[in-house]
Amino acid sequence: MITYLLRRFFYAIPLLIGVNLITFGLFFIVNTPDDIAAVHLGQRYLTAEAITDWKQAHGYDNPLFYNASGSGIEQFTETIFFQKSARLFVFDFGVSDEGRDISHDLNERMWPSLALAIPALILGVLTNISFALLIVFFRHSYLDSISVVLCVSLMSISGLFYIIGGQYLVANLLQIVPISGYEPGVQLIRFLVLPVLIGILGGIGSGTRWYRTLFIEEMNKDYVRTAYAKGLSHSRVLFGHVLRNAMIPIVTGVVVLLPLLFLGSLLTESFFGIPGLGSYTIDAIQQQDFAIVRAMVFLGSILYLLGLILTDLVYTWVDPRVRLAE
Repeated sequence: MITYLLRRFFYAIPLLIGVNLITFGLFFIVNTPDDIAAVHLGQRYLTAEAITDWKQAHGYDNPLFYNASGSGIEQFTETIFFQKSARLFVFDFGVSDEGRDISHDLNERMWPSLALAIPALILGVLTNISFALLIVFFRHSYLDSISVVLCVSLMSISGLFYIIGGQYLVANLLQIVPISGYEPGVQLIRFLVLPVLIGILGGIGSGTRWYRTLFIEEMNKDYVRTAYAKGLSHSRVLFGHVLRNAMIPIVTGVVVLLPLLFLGSLLTESFFGIPGLGSYTIDAIQQQDFAIVRAMVFLGSILYLLGLILTDLVYTWVDPRVRLAE
């Protein structure tokens, strides 16, 4: 197992390096440091001297990859790539273009994202699995047909509609919960109820349909026919055998979503005023603070690769055939 983990870890390193290089190219080759300075200065204060001063103040005045004026190792360390991208590998995110400590911001904003994402993920998965099992239990009935049409209809609706509609109906008309905002402590529940419910509702269509497909695929396998031949009831076959054997794709889908727990939901956090990592990224894009965007892209890549490695580990726990193969 340790050898397997090390092998997967070393496979992830070149992928992470590739993502880092592509991101660096997009930010500093396609979009030069002069362009970044011009964006932050604005047309009113845009002069050659102002651009030079801004780049010196923010560390964008060095060469991209190689500094010919340096000596020894400084030829490579006194570069924009080393200062702005290579340091990300040791989780030195530096400061934003506005002068804020990015690591401090990430540590503060991670917890609101987790407070929103964890209940939305757990309740959403349980809701989708429950509805999918109910539909499969009444397979080939009117309930099955109506449910499929309803799921497709829910999938066709934009998530933005659920957010705006939920805010207008629940928060504005009924005034059950606040429209937006965030307060730590006991009051946190009041501000998270609506975004969590909207997150669950927005994923019911696609989630239920996907789990229904998994369960129907399992229902057509030989072990199910054998279970029926032994006289087991439909409910026992469905909940005792089909659900257990469908855990491999279910766990895979859930584990892949784990990076979203930390990165947050971009639209939900922005519309509900939740100071998480999602709104942090949106604000950085709007303000064109590329230092924050680079840090979030790099962090998202790491979390996604860790999620894939964790998925492989869960395979060995869920599927006994993998344990026997080892």
